[in-house]
Amino acid sequence: MFDTRRSAIMGIKWITALTLITTLFGCAASYTALNKQDLKVDTRTSTAIFVDPVPREKRTIYLDIRSGIAEFDRREFKQFVKQQFETNDNGYRLVDDPDQAQFQMLAYVLNLEHANPNAAEAALGHGFAGAGGMAAATGVGTAMAVGASGGSGDAALGAGLAVGAASFIADAMVKDVTFMLVVDIQIKERAAEGVIVRKDTRVDSKVSDAGGATQTVSEATDRKEYRTRIVTTANQVNLKLEECREPMFTKTAYAMAGFF
Repeated sequence: MFDTRRSAIMGIKWITALTLITTLFGCAASYTALNKQDLKVDTRTSTAIFVDPVPREKRTIYLDIRSGIAEFDRREFKQFVKQQFETNDNGYRLVDDPDQAQFQMLAYVLNLEHANPNAAEAALGHGFAGAGGMAAATGVGTAMAVGASGGSGDAALGAGLAVGAASFIADAMVKDVTFMLVVDIQIKERAAEGVIVRKDTRVDSKVSDAGGATQTVSEATDRKEYRTRIVTTANQVNLKLEECREPMFTKTAYAMAGFF
């Protein structure tokens, strides 16, 4: 009889603990759903760019957008950039001839993918050139703690599996999703008449396993160069790429137009 009463008490404890843990997972999912229900789009640049002021007739820009990302539509993004320059009150406009343009702006898209805040910070920190485990660990830790308290191994294993299942269901229904767009920007500005710009380029390459080689190239040009990186993130619960592509493109294009 004593063993029966003890088993009944332990059973009540398992049910109480499991109910509490499941409730906590449900509360966490509810908090994420409420706190992240609105789309949040942030854009940051690694380095500020200040181009020299020029007369209105020289405020011309040749835009070249390149990408190796399948999910990125260059033509669509270029339209967003054009719209930003059309509404730019500084009078800058896009032209088709790079030789006639006062400025050349090359945008290279490195990433458009799922990410997390740490990845975004790392991409921004590099500058110009990129929970499931916690839930599983919680489930395993709970099972180990229950086993150490003197309960049966089967009960402990069952509690751990149940906690893992509760976490899996909560994560499947409510996902905190972040997308990240990383664009490297290079702006070339035509120097004033009579000004010669010297450009030194160093290229390090690996020749073989035995060593590498370094090349240094010096050239005279009439263009000054500026480089920076733009990182745009979109965050919302259960977010899809098609839902945030337009606001991400808009904010990134706004940042690009803001250099002029």
